[in-house]
Amino acid sequence: MIGDFEIKDEDLAGRIGILETSHGKIETPAFFPVINPIKSEITIEDIKSIGFNNIITNAYIIKKNFNIRTKIHDFLKFNGIIMTDSGAYQVLQYGEIEISNREIVEFESTIEPDIGVILDVPTGDVKDKEEAKHTVLETLRRAKEVEEIIKRTSDRIIWVHPIQGGTFLDLLEYSAKEANNNENYKMLALGSPTVLMQRYEYVPLIEMIYTAKVNVSRGKPFHLFGGGVPHIMPFAVALGVDSFDSASYILYARDNRYMTRERVYRLEDLEYFPCSCPVCSKYTPKELLEMSKEERTKLLAIHNLYVIKEEINEIKQSIKEGRLFEYLQQKAYSHPAVYSAFKKFLQYASYIEKFDPRVKGDVKGIFVYDELSLLRPEILRHEKLVDKIKRKNDSILILCIDKKDELKRIRDHEGVYILHPFYGLVPYNIFFSYPYFQTEYPLLINDSVRVILKEKIKKFLREKGYKTITVIGCENLHINSVRNVPVELFLNQF
Repeated sequence: MIGDFEIKDEDLAGRIGILETSHGKIETPAFFPVINPIKSEITIEDIKSIGFNNIITNAYIIKKNFNIRTKIHDFLKFNGIIMTDSGAYQVLQYGEIEISNREIVEFESTIEPDIGVILDVPTGDVKDKEEAKHTVLETLRRAKEVEEIIKRTSDRIIWVHPIQGGTFLDLLEYSAKEANNNENYKMLALGSPTVLMQRYEYVPLIEMIYTAKVNVSRGKPFHLFGGGVPHIMPFAVALGVDSFDSASYILYARDNRYMTRERVYRLEDLEYFPCSCPVCSKYTPKELLEMSKEERTKLLAIHNLYVIKEEINEIKQSIKEGRLFEYLQQKAYSHPAVYSAFKKFLQYASYIEKFDPRVKGDVKGIFVYDELSLLRPEILRHEKLVDKIKRKNDSILILCIDKKDELKRIRDHEGVYILHPFYGLVPYNIFFSYPYFQTEYPLLINDSVRVILKEKIKKFLREKGYKTITVIGCENLHINSVRNVPVELFLNQF
């Protein structure tokens, strides 16, 4: 059925899903390249050749300049999946436009895109809360205003309910809840992040995505308008974003900006291309700079789309393997603004842990690096497990994970714990199961991890009430070996 959304795989709060549309299924996370029906240096055929079978175009521009009555697929000569925006971007740029919400939605229902958007009122970069409140209430009013059209065409078109409120998180929360409660809309979308992304203000963007997602159903696909920068995409997906759209690939190209998956460069600053797409394999930066602006823009746009496509594929592969957290941590060090986004993302670790799957099909090794890795869902779950453990005798034996010979000689498991530098104390009888034994960590443990580890040990010993303790072979973690000493004495010297 049109609008059905099936989840195939999950990692953190992100997922790979299948969305059913009138022109076939689309796998998410997905990126919709923006097509300008009037001006474009790159053709739909170019976009298809890169691997995109889905695009987004502007219904308002088409109506204003062509006022077609044919189906949008015939007009664009494209048989893939088409999403139409309503002119809200023009509202954001220029203020009100000379068309009503009902008119544009009626027009969209006539040209029948696979996914359509009402004419919402974007909050944008509004600083006045009353003005932001108006955008929320007016968008909600407009969504109700056209419900009759939405219901009539829901067997052919997936209608999107935009969520507004900008950086006013209480307004955003209200908007998200109200949009989610409107069952006529099968897809939700977060509006107004474009300005934040242009300025690399990723912390408020992460806050906005989280606030919206925590207040809507996970059963509905969730779109991020204007999400066209590769280095922030995986963070959005990890919070539950399913699709993006943007004209960034062409806008950056017109400005001689060259995308990579980590950052954006000025073309004139590049001596070499760090990419092997068809454009970068054939030309040098110098050769592109010597071309005409039109030709250079087209080639840069093609390259930028290859980079976005590659990023989406990397995100999907990370979800498939259960390595999305590791991928985020890797991305975090690509730019200070991205690192700040990761730190903000980690503040929502408890929320993310709730949706992260406990077990995946093929067991993969887990990589941990530093204190930021301690907020992985697997480690948070272990801490919950440890809190539930009840002491069964008065003595505890702690063995360092590196003491493999000692581990093999253990016969009585009661009160025996393996000390892992990242998980902390792990009961011996579960240590050889996933994920403990499959976790890889650095040979050199940094001081921050050691300090946190010691605090975990102190908390555990005090809460469980052990009387005597033996510690063997943990000097590399700056914990001295002792044999059968009172716990209080051990803690006083710890």
